[in-house]
Amino acid sequence: MRVTQGETEGQGENQPGDECGEVITDATAESQDRALAIVQRLLTEHGIRAHRHNTISLGLYGNHADLPTWPNRPASRTWVKRHPPELTVIGPQGWRDVTVTMGPRSGCYLVSLRNGTDLQAVGQEQPEKVVDLILAARGS
Repeated sequence: MRVTQGETEGQGENQPGDECGEVITDATAESQDRALAIVQRLLTEHGIRAHRHNTISLGLYGNHADLPTWPNRPASRTWVKRHPPELTVIGPQGWRDVTVTMGPRSGCYLVSLRNGTDLQAVGQEQPEKVVDLILAARGS
């Protein structure tokens, strides 16, 4: 589904779907998903299961049949929002042990460990270093 600028004009800042945070383009989402897929493949080689999650918010606003329609506005308006993909590693207790996302500007991996205090940034050219961080955190 393609959404044109005319279909999304006049939308407020806080629409349904904004609760997921940052909104990115389709091209950025695909690029980030490919980078996370590399880490997922490397984790699989070490026997660690990980899942990639992609969040897309969709919405439709329509005019009521009993209300007048304005000639300069389409009869219905839609919105589509892509949010950054995530790679999650669930531990043996069923808790989310690790979450990996991509930096919005830098393109580096951002690794959040459940017992860690800060995000760890790893260059996109070093996916094996992300795997090393995850293995160290799990004690593998």
